Amino acid sequence: MGLVAKRRTWWALLALAMAAVILLAFMISLAVSIGEISIPLSTTVKAVSNRLFGTSFELSRIHQGIVWDYRLSRALVAASTGASLALSGVVLQALLRNPLAEPFVLGISAGASTGAVCIMILGLGYGILGLSGGAFLGAVAAFLFVGLLAAGVGGTSERIILCGVAGSQLFNALTSYIVTTSANAEQARGVMFWLLGSMSGVRWPDVYLSGPVAIIGFAVCMAHVRVLDAFIFGTDAAASLGIAVKRAQVVLLGVTAFMTAAVVSIVGSIGFVGLVIPHAARFVVGPSHDRLLPAAALAGAIFMVAADIISRVIVPQQILPIGVVTALFGAPAFALILYRARRTA
Repeated sequence: MGLVAKRRTWWALLALAMAAVILLAFMISLAVSIGEISIPLSTTVKAVSNRLFGTSFELSRIHQGIVWDYRLSRALVAASTGASLALSGVVLQALLRNPLAEPFVLGISAGASTGAVCIMILGLGYGILGLSGGAFLGAVAAFLFVGLLAAGVGGTSERIILCGVAGSQLFNALTSYIVTTSANAEQARGVMFWLLGSMSGVRWPDVYLSGPVAIIGFAVCMAHVRVLDAFIFGTDAAASLGIAVKRAQVVLLGVTAFMTAAVVSIVGSIGFVGLVIPHAARFVVGPSHDRLLPAAALAGAIFMVAADIISRVIVPQQILPIGVVTALFGAPAFALILYRARRTA
């Protein structure tokens, strides 16, 4: 009977995963269709077919350019960004055993923003790889700062969160200082809009970066499913199972910084995705990471594509920063999660 129930559970999870994939594909097609110029789905299919398969459907150059060069690349970056942030949140919450852990809270996003702004304003590095490299170094610097500070004050999960808040404030202050002292008015406006989360300048080179980063991050996380499950019970429990705790921490924290840096370098600092999505996915599929990681990645991708659509249509003839949209929806959702946790405690 237990075997039958287990098979039914896995079939239900498979059906849920297929439904999520279909929903993600639908949201991406919706993101391509919606905008100041409405584009039918048939036109989208023709434009993609012309570029991928060399077909010769007759389309205006405007429609072809909007679909392929602007909206499709933007939707794919939104999906990979959401997946990366959600995966980062799952990993950090497991490693630190704290439901509030996520890149934004722990200062990793703030450090990545500082590193990226150094590249943008001071002219260090070149192109998207230079920006990503600066963001990665900033993310690592922020995490090292938070880690050293937490080690000095005791290292409990609550104190790590407080140290993350301190780190966020420090690196946000550094970013503001660099912008204030080194940027002209036009640069300052562009940087501040970008720091709120912007996909306005996203193009295919960003897809070629964000997509592989999300795939590599997902693969590394899935390879450490057993490790993440063990860390839920603490480092001592993980060590008793034969897990190389320090090595696992370095790898998982490194891939978290890697994904966060890539996201920040492309779209800026976006909060609440890595905080809310893991909780929502955990509520649906449970705490086991072999289910939680794929569910969080898909849910994060769907959420970010939906947020991008909303950012383009909520205010007529104006595009809101996507970080504003995620905060508007993420903050109430997180408050609801806290309220439910309080009632079930």
